[in-house]
Amino acid sequence: MKLIRYSVLAAAAVTVIYLAPVRTAAQAPVLTPATGIPWAYPLNTPVTAAAPDPTILHVPNSKAGFTRAQVTDGFNPPDWHPEGHQAMPNIVSKGRAPDMRACGYCHLPNGQGRPENSSLAGLSAAYIEQQVNDWRDGLRTSSEPNMGPPLNMLNLSKASNVEEVKPAAEYFSKLTYKPWVRVVEATMVPKTKAVIGMWVPDGKEMEPIGMRIIETPEDLERTEVRDDTSGFVAYVPPGSVEKGKALAASKNTTTVQCSICHGADLKGKGDVPALAGRSPSYIARQMNDFKTGARHGKGAAGMKGVVAKLSNEDMLYISAYTASLKP
Repeated sequence: MKLIRYSVLAAAAVTVIYLAPVRTAAQAPVLTPATGIPWAYPLNTPVTAAAPDPTILHVPNSKAGFTRAQVTDGFNPPDWHPEGHQAMPNIVSKGRAPDMRACGYCHLPNGQGRPENSSLAGLSAAYIEQQVNDWRDGLRTSSEPNMGPPLNMLNLSKASNVEEVKPAAEYFSKLTYKPWVRVVEATMVPKTKAVIGMWVPDGKEMEPIGMRIIETPEDLERTEVRDDTSGFVAYVPPGSVEKGKALAASKNTTTVQCSICHGADLKGKGDVPALAGRSPSYIARQMNDFKTGARHGKGAAGMKGVVAKLSNEDMLYISAYTASLKP
């Protein structure tokens, strides 16, 4: 089936209408220099609402069809490939209106996630529950208060309850995380702009990568409609993977060996999350959030020591390396 294209800005606009939290002037966040790695915290490009469009959209290898309004419905997200996962609990497939958007909207029905949030597939249920509790209890925030998706997660966690979180955590923990990110070392990358917490192509121009990771959809059209089988490409500076490998192996005194806690293949160990093949943008944000103290829940004390001496470049290198590994 041929995918019918529509503008990413239109899709984003529909989403922003009901996702954006209401703030007063006194509550408006201030951009902090503490982030240090702005490439990992994309800040939304302003968008305007799109007119209703009854066109039925399709993606490859799916018999389903959804309208633009349906693919941006946080309380009934599109499930393009229901055969690819077990039956979803209601909180994952529908949420609880008006307070709890469906978990499957942001994290996708198969738990693969996107660069602006976490891939939950295969993480332990206990770890997932703990993170929601940390968000709810104020023990986990973001170093960049202007980034929309982490703020949405904070608000949703505060609206959640144990009875909802437990089945969602169990569901995602039983899924298998599949290869999702293709790492490419490059000096020049597509020019991009931020839309809903991720980088998307902005025309056909190229620009120097500098000291950034640019993680963007492999197929923008499919990502726009939340196709949970279409992944991402992460452009990283030349030499990043090898430098990250050396850091992860603790071949200097900058940090400690990642495998001690995350397992020999960095696929996770017990309630310690997997790193292999996961979004480098997300991994970089977490290291930075531990370093700045934005994350100070269970396990944060140990991680704070691990990342204390890491430079912004070190975090880039480690993120590039972990993303390059087979999940």
